[in-house]
Amino acid sequence: MAPETARPLDRLYLASGYLAAFCMAMIGVSILGQIAGRFLNFAFDATEISGFFMAASTFLGLAYTFHSGSHIRVNLIVARLPGGGQRAIELWCCGLAAAACAYWCWQSVEMVRVSIEVHDVSPGLMAVPFWIPQIPLALGIALLCVALVDQFVRVARGKRPDFADAEAHALEMVHEQPTTAAAE
Repeated sequence: MAPETARPLDRLYLASGYLAAFCMAMIGVSILGQIAGRFLNFAFDATEISGFFMAASTFLGLAYTFHSGSHIRVNLIVARLPGGGQRAIELWCCGLAAAACAYWCWQSVEMVRVSIEVHDVSPGLMAVPFWIPQIPLALGIALLCVALVDQFVRVARGKRPDFADAEAHALEMVHEQPTTAAAE
C-alpha cells in the first residue's frame, strides 16, 4: 500500500486507530486513578469509565482494522473463485455491510439525540450523561460505514480492496517465516 497511503480517507482511518489506542490507554489511566483514589481516600468509579473507554476503543478502531485487513474474514470460498467471482462477492459483501452499517449508524445517532433530549445519565457513581460515551460509538460506526463504501467503490472500479492487499501481505509474511522444524 505504498503510493496510496496518502489518501485523505487513509489518514482518517489511521486517526481513528490512534483515537482507539488513546481510549485503550485511558482505560489504564482510569484504573490508576481508582487505585490512587483508594490511597488518597476519594471515590472514583473506574469500572464505569473504563467500560466507556473500552466501548470507544472498540468502535473507533473498527474502520482502521477493517481498512488494514485485521478483521476476521473467511476466505475459503472467495479465494478459490475466479477474478470476476471474487469481485462480485466483494461487492456484495461490502455493499450489504455498508447498508447494514448505515442503518446502524443512523440508529446510533438517534440514540445520542434521544439521550441528549431526555437527559439520560449513567447509573454509576459519577452519573455521566450517556450522550458522552455514545458519541464515540456513533462516530466509530460512521467511520466503518465510510470505510465500507470506500472499499465498495474501490472494488467497483476494478481495484483490489485494501483489506485484500493487507491479507496478501500478511500471508507472504507467514510464508517467509522459517518453520521450527526447518530451523532445527
